[in-house]
Order: sequence, then C-alpha cells, then structure tokens
Amino acid sequence: MKINWFPGHMHKALKEIKEELKKVDVVLYVLDARIPLSSLNPKLDELAENKPVLFILNKIDMADEERVRALLKNFKGENKDFILFNSNFSKNKLILEKIKKLARKKVEKYLAKGVKPTIRSMVVGVPNSGKSSLVNNLCAKAKAVTGNRAGVTKSGQWLNAGDGVEVFDTPGTLYPKIEDEEVAKKLAYVGSVRDEVLEFVSLADDLFKLLIEKYPKNIENRYPNCKSVEDIAKLRKFVLSGGEVDLERASYMLVDDFRKGRLGKMTLD
Repeated sequence: MKINWFPGHMHKALKEIKEELKKVDVVLYVLDARIPLSSLNPKLDELAENKPVLFILNKIDMADEERVRALLKNFKGENKDFILFNSNFSKNKLILEKIKKLARKKVEKYLAKGVKPTIRSMVVGVPNSGKSSLVNNLCAKAKAVTGNRAGVTKSGQWLNAGDGVEVFDTPGTLYPKIEDEEVAKKLAYVGSVRDEVLEFVSLADDLFKLLIEKYPKNIENRYPNCKSVEDIAKLRKFVLSGGEVDLERASYMLVDDFRKGRLGKMTLD
C-alpha cells in the first residue's frame, strides 16, 4: 500500500522551519516512542544539521520501554541528548535543564559578559507526535492548539517557556516522498497520516500481521483465538446485512485500539 500525504501547509512549514532555524540554539525533536526511528524525518535531520538536538521520546506511557531503551544509543552524543516523556506529566524543569546544557557554549559566552542569554529552541516532529502538548507543558498554559490527529498546527509561533528559554512551535511535517513503505505504514498506524487518505482494511491487515509477530500475547489478550482482522470482526459480531462480516468496522477498531493503547505498551521499530 503506497502512502504519500504532503499537503501544501507542510511544504510551507518546511520553508518556515528552515528560515527560523537561523535564530535557534537548540532543536527539540519530538518522536513517538511507539515508532521512534520511523518518526525521524530525514528532511528535518537535514535542516537541523550542526544544531544541538534534544530528542523527546514522547508517549512513553504507551510504548514498550525496554525496546525504547535498546534504541537510545541513536539519540545520545556530544551534541545531542534525549528524554523519555509523557506530556500528561510535567517534566519541564528537566527539559529546560537539558536545553541549557546543550546550549552551554552560548550560555557561558554571555554570562562571561555579565548578560543572561535568551536561549531559543524549536520544536519539530512528524504530525501527531505530541509537539503542541510538549509546548503547552513547557509554557505551563495551553497556548498551542492540540488534537489527536494529523495536521492540527498549521503555522509556527514563538512562545515563552520562562527561565530564559523561548520555544518555536512548528506544524508537524512529513516529507514529500516516503520511500520506505514500512516507515509510511508505521506513521499511519500512529496517526501521523490523515486517515482520509488511507485504505483502512489493508492498513489494519498489515498492522495485525506486525502485532502478531511482535506482541502475540497482547493480541491474544484482546482478541482471543483471532488470526486475522476477519476473525476480529467475527469475534465482535461485526456483521453487515446479508451476513457478511464488516471488515471495515473491525479494521477501524483494531487501529483505534492500537492508537489508544488498549492493546498494551508497544514499540514497532
């Protein structure tokens, strides 16, 4: 199943990000901890080149933390750091500390002159990764519009996080052509692609196969003795007039169960 969704506002957002990055000291890169590697946007990596990066592995409460920790070597280095994050709980002090640590060269330079610097950070990530929720967490008040769907934030905005840190919230951005189909599907599973452009029965079938492979016990607990989406439809008694099973309804339910964490904590990368 080919998935390509790159609306006009994303093209505009990438241009805006590129321009605003000139003013930024630290990039806050929000990743979905259920697909931390697949939610890395190569275009954003390119734009963030040579900038200190704080990777924020969001939705850790819904992820397989053991699997996530096995991947953390990808997000730690001389000019990069990470934090495991749940936007429902405040960790803004820790994030601010890590931002300042990554921007220490600027901080030391200004303090040597007796001036307290303003550190500018930019929040980037794929759609529905939790960027605006992070901004709201950092800024204490719900200043950024949030929503559990792709494409809510349409344009960037500078906000004050306090303690000498400013944050630029950006729209979620994919990239014009996703070459890796598996990456594209994982982005769709977590809601980073508009549902309206997806073929849900096919998507759910692929998701079910992946979950059976990686988390068979979780599937068995939620859908006993089910070996396919059709079995789920039969289990839940989703039947159309004429007695045919309602695969579409079962498909939407499976994807929604995964997105809402009803299947348990999972990480697909």
